[in-house]
This record gives sequence, C-alpha cells and structure tokens, in this order.
Amino acid sequence: MQGSAFRNPGKARFIDRAGISMERKSRFMRKEENDMTDQRAAAALEALEVRVRFLHPVWTEQALKYATATSAGLDLRACIDANTLEIPIGCRAAIPAGLAIEILRPGIAGFVFSRSGLGAKEGLTVSQGVGVIDPDYRGEIIVSLLNTSGQPRTIERGQRIAQLVFMPVFTARLTAVDALGETARGAGGFGHTGKV
Repeated sequence: MQGSAFRNPGKARFIDRAGISMERKSRFMRKEENDMTDQRAAAALEALEVRVRFLHPVWTEQALKYATATSAGLDLRACIDANTLEIPIGCRAAIPAGLAIEILRPGIAGFVFSRSGLGAKEGLTVSQGVGVIDPDYRGEIIVSLLNTSGQPRTIERGQRIAQLVFMPVFTARLTAVDALGETARGAGGFGHTGKV
C-alpha cells in the first residue's frame, strides 16, 4: 500500500511515503497543469513574425490584413493589371497575389485556402485544394483558382480571392520496416466504413 490514512474528525487524510499529503500533492499537480495551460495560451497568442515584400500597386490601395480580430486567414487579393479577369467554366486561372513572404519562426508554413463565400456562392475555389507556401520559398504567391460553377466568372482587380493561414509543420524521421503495427481497420480504404 502506497499511503496510510490518518483519521481527522470528519475525514480521512492520506500521506504518501515522502510524508506529503495526497491533497497537497493534488493541489500542486493542478497548479502545474494550470501553469502549463497558461503557457500554451500565451504561446498561441504570441505574434508570428512574418516579413512581407509587396510586389504590386494593389497593396498601396488595399491593406494586407485579417478581416476580423479573430479571423484565421489573411485576405489575399487579385493583383492583376487589367480591371477584370474572366475565368471560363471548368477552367483555372493563375492569379498573382502581389506579395512574397518570409516566415521568421521555424516549423511554420503558409497555406492558401479558398474563401468560403467565393467558393460557396460563385464556385471559385483554390484549384489544388490547398496551396502550400514552404518556409524557404521567397517568390511571389500565386493563387490558382478553379471555376467549378456552370457559368463564366469574373475576378476584379484587388478582389479578395483566397486566404493565407499560418500553421505548424513537422519534418518526419522515416524508418523503413517490413511490417506496420496492426489496427482494427487494417488496409480498409475508400468507403470502408459505409455511408451512415
């Protein structure tokens, strides 16, 4: 038995072998957990430093910013010289975002996502699903838009066309093996769990 009970009026108090009460140890562990939670929250709130090189006059007319205080992505804009650009049905257009970035914190990459309104209402989505901006890439960000709607769509100069989100990435340490760990699913693939 790891501890012994000392009776106090109304309740039992447990003492471990080191002579520390279990109640005190529990309070200490809760404090440690709360401190760790606070540290993680502070780290999450810490600003991510990113250098931006603006390459098109659109960014003198519009600010690169988050739409709201808690938006996940920065709005990327169509940095084209013409007033408009038409994307035919089922076609793609490579649209310059007019900027290049340098992410200063290791282990972070940029990801270009579709704008929900543009995709849902007009059928214009990032053609490859998600664009990846590697941390060592220093060229201009290009947004490839795909017109999935049933009619031609028009993009205007300076229009918001996608969103740039910064997220952690991991470099894998690969190990060649003859067999993988077993799971209940095994090699079950597409549709293996059914529709419902």
